[in-house]
Amino acid sequence: MTDVLRRGRASLAFSFFAQGATFALLVTRIPAIQDRYGISDALLPVFLAAVPILAGVGSVTTEQLVKRIPPSRLLRWSQPVVLLALLGVGAGDRMAEVALALGAFGLAVGALDASMNMLGVSLQRAYGRSIMLSFHAVYSLGGIVGASLAWAGAHWHLALWMSYLPVVAVLLPTALAGSRWYVDGGAVPVADGREREAAGGPGAPGAVVFRMLLPLCLVMSFAYIGDSTVSNWSAKYLQDVLGSSEQLATVPYNVYMVTTLVGRAIGDFGVRRFGAAAVVRLGALVAAVGFAVVAVAPGAWVGMLGFTLLGLGLCVLVPQTFAAAGRLFPGASDAAVARLNIFNYVGFLVGSPLVGALGDAWSYRGAMLVPMVLVLVTLVYARSFAAQPDRYGGGHERPRTADVGRGSNGL
Repeated sequence: MTDVLRRGRASLAFSFFAQGATFALLVTRIPAIQDRYGISDALLPVFLAAVPILAGVGSVTTEQLVKRIPPSRLLRWSQPVVLLALLGVGAGDRMAEVALALGAFGLAVGALDASMNMLGVSLQRAYGRSIMLSFHAVYSLGGIVGASLAWAGAHWHLALWMSYLPVVAVLLPTALAGSRWYVDGGAVPVADGREREAAGGPGAPGAVVFRMLLPLCLVMSFAYIGDSTVSNWSAKYLQDVLGSSEQLATVPYNVYMVTTLVGRAIGDFGVRRFGAAAVVRLGALVAAVGFAVVAVAPGAWVGMLGFTLLGLGLCVLVPQTFAAAGRLFPGASDAAVARLNIFNYVGFLVGSPLVGALGDAWSYRGAMLVPMVLVLVTLVYARSFAAQPDRYGGGHERPRTADVGRGSNGL
């Protein structure tokens, strides 16, 4: 059993890494994609909005599919589609071709994000301790690697398909090979010879009550509003508002990604020691201070300090939100994760236009206070992250035995 879980954890971690690298390779080369296909500035927002909208559709579809198909199987086949769609974005010649590739990317990435986090929640339940942040830390590492490869491709003036092809050629077969060790929720024997039905597996009893899930949905949206603010506005803010050079303006996002990686790498230890609710409260406070520092920064270096704090604060919110959904609905964790995942894309869609509109109508310094307030609202809902009583009794966060044990290669 220990070997099964270890292999499952390692293979799922690689899936998170591959997705982080893939997404970074796409979003960091948007200007090159726009130039290749002649997409106008007016039309570009349509393309950018279509991807998260379709990803939301993919996540909704996944909620229905996991009633009949194990999440491991959905993850096994959605990841290659995402990678091939990325290659298609770089290899096409006409606007219709890039639209088709981005459409496939969006639908598949919704299924991929949902199924990855479903398996992560199941594995955390099996381990009996917090490991969810470690998966998202590997995702951040993949994002750093992908952004670095994108920089190299741009530096050497490589065609998009030449930048993407080696990455796809390595990640696709490796992910497929590792997928044989994915672990779904299932029934496994425990020490006294009895069996427990794993919560959250295909066909497990229970239903998601949206009223109970809503606080976590709001936290997910607020976290991604903050994240998209950094992703889309940090460079512009540093250069246009704080007067930095163009070169220095590229630094905050890289710093943000590194501090996100560091925060997630150590975050599980904090959850084990102090509990998820305390870690979420601390993360929200640190993120709010980061936005406040950015809003009042007199110069670029203080602004970068603010973005550094944002990485350390925001990084814990999303993984712990998924984990909390699994605890809140132990009999329907897959459905809860899929529904919660939709609000990832809601926050992404709202965040960038919101800051841009407020910046144009008011000021960009003032606009930074809005995500600050939204992140602080997370404190109101922090109790939703506390350990929930499981179906076997008790209010602890650690089950005494693993509740996961069926590998996807046996399906």
